[in-house]
Amino acid sequence: MNGVADNAPMNVRIEKLVYGGDGLARQAGAAVFIPFVLPGEEAKVRITERRKKFWRGEALDISARSPDRVEAPCPYFTNCGGCHYQHAAYDAQLRYKEEILRETLRRVGRIEWEGPVALHSSPPWHYRNRAQWKIRPDGAGAEIGYVRAASDSLCAVSQCPIISPLLERTLGALRELLREDTRFEGLREVECFADHADEHITLTAEFTGWPRGAAQLATVLQERIAGLQSVLFGNARRQKEMVWGDGFLTYQAAGHEYRVSHGSFFQVNRYLIDKLGERVAAVAGEGAVALDLFSGVGLFSLLLAKECGRVFAVESNLTAARDLDVNAQGAKGNIEAWHADVAEFLRKSRTTPDAVVLDPPRAGLSPDALHRLCKLRPARIVYVSCEPSTLARDLAAFRERGYALAGIDLFDLFPETYHMESLALLAPRG
Repeated sequence: MNGVADNAPMNVRIEKLVYGGDGLARQAGAAVFIPFVLPGEEAKVRITERRKKFWRGEALDISARSPDRVEAPCPYFTNCGGCHYQHAAYDAQLRYKEEILRETLRRVGRIEWEGPVALHSSPPWHYRNRAQWKIRPDGAGAEIGYVRAASDSLCAVSQCPIISPLLERTLGALRELLREDTRFEGLREVECFADHADEHITLTAEFTGWPRGAAQLATVLQERIAGLQSVLFGNARRQKEMVWGDGFLTYQAAGHEYRVSHGSFFQVNRYLIDKLGERVAAVAGEGAVALDLFSGVGLFSLLLAKECGRVFAVESNLTAARDLDVNAQGAKGNIEAWHADVAEFLRKSRTTPDAVVLDPPRAGLSPDALHRLCKLRPARIVYVSCEPSTLARDLAAFRERGYALAGIDLFDLFPETYHMESLALLAPRG
């Protein structure tokens, strides 16, 4: 039976957490997924959805609580869809994530990793340097916030404990502005990015159409939001864009300066950027030639350039590639910046690299890119991943082509959420 079930509540015991934030229980031979519970807990659960292979439920009461359970500090937790683990002590979150990573490698990739997982923790609050807020009309004004858990509706918020202090002040300023000024009625989404010092931000605003008096609205934002360095307006159809200000921030990380424009990717945990970059460079090691694939604005490229004679940095996003080119010029002259599709670049490459760094999107490597990379036979591959299931899939494919997993790190770039960042080192077998 599909849809909402009308059966009576049932008592279940939570076996473990799974990737996605839910707890797993079993009832009548079915896997039951329940949010906001912890392993070992006993809960009274109402089934909200039945599928052939699994059920979904919600906890009505926790009769036996885990010692890892804590009170969530955010009043919007369980309603807002941004966080999943605020009810768990932070050291327990790290333990759960390591277990989930190992289980995903085993289940998806058939990889039994018995070695250590090097854990890199983060301060669990105010760590994000980037925030994206949704905006919806509300009477005479508008509300700002995040998408609700398991919904498309808005959870309006006035605070958020995982974003940086500057971003939280920006949220407050936007909230007031939306209530006071109806000229922003077509605004539907805002993304803000803060610099390393949490002193300056860029703001990207998306409207349903093109706003009247756009330049005046940009001025209003610059007057009301402290530290606003650049504003970009766009509309939902991507038919028009306009920038007021520099168009970018300068972000200092791991001893370098990086230009990061509107629309360019950069790591979001302001506490772990240095450590992640330095670890990637250390694992990649020295060599004559290194490839930095999916390089973004060059966070890893500039660090690789210290140890490698030549670095080829490849990025397909045009905005990020332009930033990469500027940032590469600030290195010691041994970085070649390429605006190209990774698979296409590898098809044309004839160089055998000593080290390759990969930081692909959540979808992971395409089969074509993976095949072409293995043909180059690099001595070391450092795979940085934000999605453990595609990491496991790709590691299994590398194994089929003669590579073995030699080490793995887990960077907790996203405390209070189920998301995680992994660093896997691969080396040729034999």
